Amino acid sequence: MTDRILRWGLLSTAQINRAVITPLRISPRNRLVGVASRNLAHAQAYAAERDIPRAFGSYEALLADPEIDVVYVSLPNSLHAEWTIKAVQAGKHVLCEKPLALTVEDVDAVLTAARRAGVIVAEAFMYRHHPQTLKVKELLDRGAIGRLRLARGAFTYNLDRPGDVRLAPALGGGSIWDVGCYPITFARAMIGAEPIEVFGWQVLGPTGVDEVFTGQMRFPGDVYAQFDCGFRATLRMVMEFIGDEGAISIGNAYKPGVPPDRVLLIRDDNTEIVAVPEQELYLGEVEDLADAILLGKPPRISLADSRATVATILALIQSAREGMAVRMREG
Repeated sequence: MTDRILRWGLLSTAQINRAVITPLRISPRNRLVGVASRNLAHAQAYAAERDIPRAFGSYEALLADPEIDVVYVSLPNSLHAEWTIKAVQAGKHVLCEKPLALTVEDVDAVLTAARRAGVIVAEAFMYRHHPQTLKVKELLDRGAIGRLRLARGAFTYNLDRPGDVRLAPALGGGSIWDVGCYPITFARAMIGAEPIEVFGWQVLGPTGVDEVFTGQMRFPGDVYAQFDCGFRATLRMVMEFIGDEGAISIGNAYKPGVPPDRVLLIRDDNTEIVAVPEQELYLGEVEDLADAILLGKPPRISLADSRATVATILALIQSAREGMAVRMREG
């Protein structure tokens, strides 16, 4: 199967689609062949503007097409699990935008469906595949800053679009689901463990979703993580890892290639700029899924990883609502 070309379809005409269109066009193993909308005319106009060969007037029609191998699910958060499962049941592999689901039970349902259908499902956290992130993990694993003590991260921006889906509770809105998931997953991936206790605070907006969220996570071995996210502050996409012998600072942790994206290794009075290879931001997640489908490699972001992300976010939300720390359940 190594010489097979995977044919992709976009499930919706969401703005985030532009992120995968470019890598699908530069990847020799992947090809974008279709896009679906609830309105055929809209799908046709979208396809014509972006030179996509096929347009579908319903999501169901795209899933029924035997010439589609992989589906990119870019619907609102509340629809991710539902349409991922429908795509899987139609025999399609899936790259689903984050978050994969809003409940642990829905992640489990996706896992069960994928196993039954014998297909691959992966959650789309593009930064996890980028050389910058892999380099930070390499530095931490080889003890470049000694024993890791603390991770700190932030993802904030000003959201000033009334009616945006990120502000709709019924659609899975809220800053922690939208951008807080980035520092949360970055910390967990670099620490290489799951938190055993979390504490969260939130500021709710007029629609009832969290517009500001801050949290802490306690990991085994007395390692801690702190993060903040939200829709009410200037753009920040930073991560920092502090050890007993140094620190790593990442100016743009989640969208490498967008300034300021330098990785700094700080030890005593010495600060070193770490060299990181350039790569198209979203190419890694596309190629990772192709590796899983064509070569049988495990996806870098497993469904177990996605399940732990959802469990952590839900525990943080519970803590913010109840005003007390929440211990994580094992499994």
